[in-house]
Amino acid sequence: MARIGSNPVPFDDQVTVSVADDNTVSVEGPKGTLTEKIDPDLTVKVGDGEVVVDRPTDQKRHRSLHGLSRSLIKNMVKGVTEGYKKELKIIGVGYRAQMSGDALELALGYSHPIFFLPPEEVSISVESGRGQDDVITVEGIDKELVGQVAAKIRSFRPPEPYKGKGVRYVDEEITLKAGKTAAR
Repeated sequence: MARIGSNPVPFDDQVTVSVADDNTVSVEGPKGTLTEKIDPDLTVKVGDGEVVVDRPTDQKRHRSLHGLSRSLIKNMVKGVTEGYKKELKIIGVGYRAQMSGDALELALGYSHPIFFLPPEEVSISVESGRGQDDVITVEGIDKELVGQVAAKIRSFRPPEPYKGKGVRYVDEEITLKAGKTAAR
């Protein structure tokens, strides 16, 4: 059994961590500020360069929340110092992406272009080259929000299993199915 919750979350002097009376943890760093409400049963202590989360009992609910809360705080510390990035690749003839103003414009084989306006906390950029696939980069400090935006973009045209056309993550492997063969 992993005991992730008992490990302290280290942070450097660029990061400021504070805990409010209602157990709201706010993490401020060079890239921005994030806040997260932690369950009131748990105790969050900010020490000298580390954050420690304690649980009152060994009930299943408290054990579950212990590891979750510690991971959420760790992700906030990493987000305000380094940030998070997801890259998506568009594969298919005539499939392309470009930025038009603040919106992402996608041509994915439908009869109309798809316009996607990302949240303010997330930045999107498109890298396209002649003869190669377009790469969409989603960046931000909130890990959950970056993942949600990337998943939403992928959902517009998920990769199909026969030719692999569609929007996929750069490191995603697609297992292609064999097509039909003609019986003689």
